[in-house]
Amino acid sequence: MLSKKINIAVIGATGYVGLDLVYLLSRHPNANIKYICAQKKIGKNINFFDKRIKRKLPRISKSKKIDWKELDLVFLSLPNGQAQKLIKQKFFKCKTKFIDLSADFRLINSNYYQTWYKKKHLAKHLINKSLYSISEFVKKNISKYRIIANPGCYPTSIQLALCPLLKKKLINPKRITIDSKSGYSGAGKNFKSKFKHKNLLSSVHAYGIFKHRHMSELNQEFKKFSKTKVQYIFNPYLMPMFRGILSSIYVEPTKKNNCKKIVAELKKFYKKEKFVKIHKINTQIGTGSVMNTNNCEISVCITSDPNKILILSAIDNLVKGASGQAIQNMNLMYGFRKTAGLI
Repeated sequence: MLSKKINIAVIGATGYVGLDLVYLLSRHPNANIKYICAQKKIGKNINFFDKRIKRKLPRISKSKKIDWKELDLVFLSLPNGQAQKLIKQKFFKCKTKFIDLSADFRLINSNYYQTWYKKKHLAKHLINKSLYSISEFVKKNISKYRIIANPGCYPTSIQLALCPLLKKKLINPKRITIDSKSGYSGAGKNFKSKFKHKNLLSSVHAYGIFKHRHMSELNQEFKKFSKTKVQYIFNPYLMPMFRGILSSIYVEPTKKNNCKKIVAELKKFYKKEKFVKIHKINTQIGTGSVMNTNNCEISVCITSDPNKILILSAIDNLVKGASGQAIQNMNLMYGFRKTAGLI
């Protein structure tokens, strides 16, 4: 299986995430890119959008041109609501597998999808055939699924830091504060139309106050690790930088637990994981060292409040928070080398 090549299509290839996907897949020893699909610039070479892509690849085409019988796997980097339509059309007509980078299959309850995303789910019957996959948490059973729901970028940075601790009951599940700062690429190429505040690229902007849609994903996934309800405050911020997320998570250790025990548990949990690095206590970290990589760096810090600990979690929102994790999931699905195609 390690030497096998699979035929791949990337649909939504000219967005920020799609371009990173094509770039990383172009370096992957097991990936044969058959189709690169978008709505505009049909017939153009993909390196018209991204000069990093050096390999000769198929020209941009519309997804209608795809011969689905040729494909093993399709990556969908589309706005919320579009992937479910396409997968619904094709799922029972071919044997193709899908990795969806939108929110369409992240929530196992379709009613929650409508509540949080203000859209009716059009492929409810396929939700139970999908698997939500943070790569470090999901292992052998991933190959049984044909639809993989790639996690959101904020939830990836947060869950990698918190879920092992919730599982071992090292922190109070009812006293968590999460402050996440992201580069503007997380809003996609049309970010200026989504955020109309002044001085967008030279200021910090708080948004999604009280109810950010990624909370639906966090609520669902926290339940898998904690037997009691997890109560938390979450607020994201848009930063004047292109890529990267830094999550500052304030937690209250339980009983006699402290920074040392929390670091020890995180190191134990991620001992065999290539892409998660646990730093020494009080290490100052940021997005600079994870930029353009599939890495997550975590630092546990002492605070001025003896009852509170700060956990910092840094990722690249376009790679570990999207395209890189999608390829990591692909590697798990097909038994490829864990690090294949990834930086």
